[in-house]
Amino acid sequence: MTKKAAFYTLGCKVNQYETEAVIDLFIDKDYQIVDFSEKADVYIVNSCTVTNEAARKTRQIARRAKRNNAQSIVAIVGCYTQAFPDEVRDIAEIDFVMGSNNKSLILDKVEALLAGKQVNSEVNNYQSLADYEELKLKRLTNTTRANVKIEDGCNQFCSYCIIPYARGPVRSRKKADVILEIKNLVNQGVKEIILTGTHLGAYGSENNDPEALTKLLHDLTDIAGLKRVRLSSIEGTEIDSGLIDLLAESDIFCPHLHLPLQSGSNQILKAMKRPYTIAEFKTTLAEIRAKIPQIAITTDVIVGFPGETASTFAETMTVVEELNFARVHVFPYSARSGTPAAAMEQVNGKLIKKYSQQLRSLNKKLMLSYQQQFIGTEQEVMVEEARDQQTNLLTGYTPNYLKILLTGSDNLQNKLVKVKLLESRDAYHLQGKLV
Repeated sequence: MTKKAAFYTLGCKVNQYETEAVIDLFIDKDYQIVDFSEKADVYIVNSCTVTNEAARKTRQIARRAKRNNAQSIVAIVGCYTQAFPDEVRDIAEIDFVMGSNNKSLILDKVEALLAGKQVNSEVNNYQSLADYEELKLKRLTNTTRANVKIEDGCNQFCSYCIIPYARGPVRSRKKADVILEIKNLVNQGVKEIILTGTHLGAYGSENNDPEALTKLLHDLTDIAGLKRVRLSSIEGTEIDSGLIDLLAESDIFCPHLHLPLQSGSNQILKAMKRPYTIAEFKTTLAEIRAKIPQIAITTDVIVGFPGETASTFAETMTVVEELNFARVHVFPYSARSGTPAAAMEQVNGKLIKKYSQQLRSLNKKLMLSYQQQFIGTEQEVMVEEARDQQTNLLTGYTPNYLKILLTGSDNLQNKLVKVKLLESRDAYHLQGKLV
């Protein structure tokens, strides 16, 4: 009888990539992959631990799996397990746990358990994670775009962040392996590659090669059939003139960069242990915009970090408006146990909610303002493989990540088409028509 396996992924694009690669291993062993809500022989939860809420949800989902099938094998793997292994081991419904590495061994563990053998948990100390674990992505559930992981780990240790403890130090993937995987994906019909990593801009830093990312991107320009390359997120401190020049010169690089700001106050940035000042951040943005006009620069801002006052929040509002971001992802601060910031004096939750609402209102204003630059222009749109759920219109993205809705037939899905942008439907969508 064919065995069934179900997977649930929480968190970031790195986790999504790794789950897809592990699913490939199970398919190669003739497992049928089913929805997590269905009855399965094996349930694997790829966990997140960025917030206490993410950890709580991980536990909840694992328990739900056991209720689906009491005889199943249930595993929690990934960041939550790596950072808090004892907390996870105490969950009665879990059959085995595994940390952030050795995910390529999950299948062997499952097979052993199904055969009635004893299996040891695999959680190594985060500091011992010295080598990049190669997990190859062979099959795709979506061929419009694909995440490709090129780096793991982070050495930054921001005071609010648990990730260095969950992912270990920076390890970079070999350039030849990255290029080989991207070529394989392009041959399967993928048009857009999103390069991702725990700390993408640190690619190659453990080998003292500050230009490693630029060199990799340069080599990607030679891949036949690759239409678009997008960077998932990168620190402003890791963007130099050479990288900006390359992004400006080649058409395959999307004019869109996600640069986390986190706060507009130097006082708060220092408390966060962020490695830049507001002046340095502004200088980087000015150089990028001088060479890539109309680029979409999106960002993250944490609201209500310990020490936040009306004055420091006002600084953030001023800086965000001045820098004119295309989009701001607002994160109300949530203390993560195990981080230095969790021991600091916390900001009142009502204030955090109030500040978050104010910043979200500003974000909508900035998004609509950015859209206005492009109304009436013709843009190349990558049409998604699924229609918009609310309108049933085709949906797609411009290179600078504007989301477009348009009328058309399904045979346009997963294709690049010319679209005239007509109007803003709201802060998140523009209406377009085929040219």
